[in-house]
Amino acid sequence: MNDLDLLIDAAREAGEIAKHHKAKGLKIDDKPDDAGPVTQADLAVDNALREGLLAERPGFGWLSEETDDDLERLSARRVFVVDPIDGTRSFIAGEPTWAHSLAVVEYGVVTHGVVYLPELDLMYAAQKTDGASCNGEPLNVTRQTNIDAARVLATKPNMDPKHWRASVPGFRRSHRPSLAYRLCLVAQGRYDAMLTLQSSWEWDIAAGALILAEAGATVTDRSGTALRFNNEVPQTAGLVGAYSGLHAQIADKLVYSTKHENT
Repeated sequence: MNDLDLLIDAAREAGEIAKHHKAKGLKIDDKPDDAGPVTQADLAVDNALREGLLAERPGFGWLSEETDDDLERLSARRVFVVDPIDGTRSFIAGEPTWAHSLAVVEYGVVTHGVVYLPELDLMYAAQKTDGASCNGEPLNVTRQTNIDAARVLATKPNMDPKHWRASVPGFRRSHRPSLAYRLCLVAQGRYDAMLTLQSSWEWDIAAGALILAEAGATVTDRSGTALRFNNEVPQTAGLVGAYSGLHAQIADKLVYSTKHENT
C-alpha cells in the first residue's frame, strides 16, 4: 500500500473512532497553558493513528498534537505529522466542520497529505506533483487576482491595521474553525485565499498546505518564505495561501512581507 492510500484508510478509521466516542458522550478536559480543550476522542484517535501508522511504517518519525514530542523525529527521513482532531471546539459543539489531518513529511517537505471531515464525508487528498482531489474529483484554485474582490478565510484579528501596510485590504472575510479545512476550501475554489498571521502548528497545516499547493496555489508563511516541516519547534510563521497573483498582492501588503523586511 502506498503512503497516500495508507493515510486515507487511517483517516477513515479515525473518523469511526471519533464518532463512536462522540455518541457515547464526551469527557472534556482543558490542556495546560490555555492550549484549548481535549476530549477522550482526541486521545483515542491519536493512539489508534500512532499505533496503526507506525506499524505499517516502523522507520517513520512521529509528530502529533496529542503526543508528547520525541525529538528523535528530527533524525528520521520521513515523519508522520498528524492532528487527530482539528477543530476540537467544533467537535464538542456538535458542528460538522472538524477534521483529521494526516501528512507524510520527507526531509522537511510534505509528500502526501489527507484532510478528512467524517461528518461531511469529505476526503481531501494530495500527493506531491500528482495534484489534489476531494472524493476523487480534481481540485483547482480560483484565478482571482483582485485583492479587494477576493473571498478570504481569516479570523477577525488578522484584519487589525497593525498587520497591514497602508490600509487593510477590502476583501470579503469569512471563517471556518478548522485550519486544515480552510486550506482545503481554498483548494476547492470555494474561497480565493486563506491566511493566518499567528504562529501555526505544523500538525494543523502540513496536509492542507500540500493539498492547496497541489491545487495550484502558492503557499508560504506570512513573510513569503517557503514552508519547511519537522522543525525542532514545530511551528511556522503564519500561513498565506492563494493563486500566485493574489498571493503576491497579499504578501506585499503585509507588514512582514519579505519585500519590506528592513522597514
